[in-house]
Amino acid sequence: MSDDDLLDEGGDVNQDAMADEWAAAMAEAEAAEQAEAEAEATPVALNEFEDEGIGGGADNPDLDVILDIPVTISMEVGSTSITIRNLLQLNQGSVIELDRLAGEPLDVLVNGTLIAHGEVVVVNEKFGIRMTDVISPAERIKRLR
Repeated sequence: MSDDDLLDEGGDVNQDAMADEWAAAMAEAEAAEQAEAEAEATPVALNEFEDEGIGGGADNPDLDVILDIPVTISMEVGSTSITIRNLLQLNQGSVIELDRLAGEPLDVLVNGTLIAHGEVVVVNEKFGIRMTDVISPAERIKRLR
């Protein structure tokens, strides 16, 4: 319906035409909501991961699709919370106390999700991390919930 159809002969808004337009729009929106509600996905229970290892090949063709997706791995020594006032006062030589004790294992995070604990090592004059405790896939799924 065009804007001209909503005006009567005197140039005023035709209330009946406007009401019909709104009724049609509301009916269309309700029909769309009903179709969306009928098409909603139903929850599916996840099977526990089996300890099969990575690279199942022909046994796990779906896994091959994601093997080349890059992820970010990071190590967290510790963390703390400070006020913005204290943050702005930091300068070279400032010391920030973290929530970890010296000698405690570091957290190994993949895309921000904890997957292991480890300790710092030096390999070919570069820092590395030796995994000391890897969290099982089933435990990682439980932590996501």
